[in-house]
Amino acid sequence: MFGDISGMMGKLKEAQQKVEETKKRLDTVLVDENSADDKIKVTLTANRKIKSITIDDSLLNDAEELEDYLIITLNKAIEKASKINENEMAIAAKSGMPNIPGMDMFK
Repeated sequence: MFGDISGMMGKLKEAQQKVEETKKRLDTVLVDENSADDKIKVTLTANRKIKSITIDDSLLNDAEELEDYLIITLNKAIEKASKINENEMAIAAKSGMPNIPGMDMFK
């Protein structure tokens, strides 16, 4: 009985390590998103940290238009990064999870 528990704890520790490694790796995965007409370009990591924003000069005269462009483009980039992040984290967590009946959350 206790052998099972220590084996399970080892597996959980392994899963935690895999999740941490995946988090670090996702800091190096870059996601690019452009506005429809390429006036704004955004790059962020798969951990949703913004790395760069490039703004076309034509948008600098109209704050409202610039805000709209930024909101739309950043939201699309964050959505894309979130999908990558969630997918990678689920894989990392599942690969290290012990096989506990009734605990299969990642199906």
